[in-house]
Amino acid sequence: MLKPYACHPEASRGRLHPESISTFRSPFQRDRDRIIHSSAFRRLKHKTQVFVEHEGDYYRTRLTHTIEVAQVARTIANALGLNTDLAEAVALSHDLGHPPFGHTGEDALHELMAPYGGFDHNAQALRIVTRLEKHYANFDGLNLTWETLEGMAKHNGPITGPLSYALAEVNAEWDLELHTNASAEAQVAAVADDCAYNHHDLHDGLRAGLFTEDDLCELPVIGECFAEVDRLHPGLEPMRRRHEALRRVFGVMVEDVIAVAQNRLTSLNPQSVDDIRAMEGPIIRFSKPLYQNIKAIKSFLFTRMYRAPSVVVERKRVTGMVNALFPLFLEQPELLPEDWQDDVARARIRGGDITSAEGKTEMARVVLDYVAGMTDRFAIQEYHRLIGPEG
Repeated sequence: MLKPYACHPEASRGRLHPESISTFRSPFQRDRDRIIHSSAFRRLKHKTQVFVEHEGDYYRTRLTHTIEVAQVARTIANALGLNTDLAEAVALSHDLGHPPFGHTGEDALHELMAPYGGFDHNAQALRIVTRLEKHYANFDGLNLTWETLEGMAKHNGPITGPLSYALAEVNAEWDLELHTNASAEAQVAAVADDCAYNHHDLHDGLRAGLFTEDDLCELPVIGECFAEVDRLHPGLEPMRRRHEALRRVFGVMVEDVIAVAQNRLTSLNPQSVDDIRAMEGPIIRFSKPLYQNIKAIKSFLFTRMYRAPSVVVERKRVTGMVNALFPLFLEQPELLPEDWQDDVARARIRGGDITSAEGKTEMARVVLDYVAGMTDRFAIQEYHRLIGPEG
């Protein structure tokens, strides 16, 4: 049974392009299914999380990360009486806009797009599901419900600053009430993202040899989990010991979120999803003590993993690829694939002279859509084909 403050599918604000109601699936189930069947979702299997996709079979990709986030989101949403299908839909869509090479690629595209309206992977995800997926006869995009689009836009909190052109375009067509909180389901997806990547980055960093279990035992929460495993299972073989300890870390995070949310929901007693949207700050979050402990873990990961010397070398290499491909396509859009030439033609009509500021902006947005959609392996392949071997 859904709580009063959950998103009830029968009360959905609907879709931008009206459709008949499905016989067997709720609107949010249809959203989830459309996301899973999208081209952008399939490409996540070859997009990096931290390590470039080809570096090892066991490291997380954007796809495996997304599946883990969706699993955590369903668990939390179910425990809180929220709509699990909506929480899952937002979780499954939250990284659709990531370019190749993870945050490294995003940083590069953010700089390259600075003169042309900026780049943000959340806004790009919205552009994908409202514009770039072109499979349906009656509309571009996936025609998702308002609630799923709202969750994609605001799962990390209200948006009050300047909007990227991609987000402004979507919001102008259908007001997502960016100044308010998102639904509790979308907030669950955001916290599930934190739980998932903090957990799996510890696994991946250990597997990569960037730090050891002894290093992790110096950190809050993690050290206690290893100590508990050693007490319950003395002499356990190393890989099992690692897994047992880190799954306990995962459990600590998830259980903390559920307990805090249950207490806050009982205390504040919201009676509708609009009560959730109107609150000061999120209703779904970590407790203050655990949040401080997670900050310490994140700080460790930033230094020892995200900015490890070997990772920095790879960041520099792939940044160079993005920095070479983007201006090449911008100056020679005829190099884009044939099925992108209609977009090139429309950009020329809208912007006029390609050498003018307006013309370059229109073309840059087409190039961005193409480059941001690349997988790691395809970006590397295109660099070698168009520019040559790495020096």
